[in-house]
Amino acid sequence: MNALPRLRTLCAALMLTLALAHNAFAQVTVTDPWVRGTVPEQKATGAFMRLTAPVDSRVIEARSPVAGTVEIHEMKLDNGVMRMRAVPGLPLPANKAVDLVPGGYHVMLMGLKKPLKAGDSVPITLVVEGPDKQRRTVEVNAPVRALNTPAAGASAGSAPAAASGHGAHKH
Repeated sequence: MNALPRLRTLCAALMLTLALAHNAFAQVTVTDPWVRGTVPEQKATGAFMRLTAPVDSRVIEARSPVAGTVEIHEMKLDNGVMRMRAVPGLPLPANKAVDLVPGGYHVMLMGLKKPLKAGDSVPITLVVEGPDKQRRTVEVNAPVRALNTPAAGASAGSAPAAASGHGAHKH
């Protein structure tokens, strides 16, 4: 007769543990998101932000309705030449900020459907895979900054957003 209350307590504790584990993973925070504005015929631009995950995770995909193709890119110096390439995923080490910035990792928006001007807003969906291989989405609403926004000023005065990072990039 004593087993039923214990079983209920055990089940409740297990459900709470699972809910807390899910919430911890789901809370990838995004701060100071923004997208570099474009000129009328420009078909690509970059999106920048700071990502912080509470557990080891990876951004494995990005999507946006403003572009035909969205990829995670890395720029790095290779024998004195800056090269850009798509990467299959972006590691997010637990509790360490990962900056998506010009000249480094960024979200590349290609095949733009229209020019992006300062004051516009770009919805971006990040697909994040946790250590349990479960995939969850993070919705980002990134304001467009002027084409000539300097990279150095990209994070000045930034504040955390519910689910949104920083940088500047011209492609």
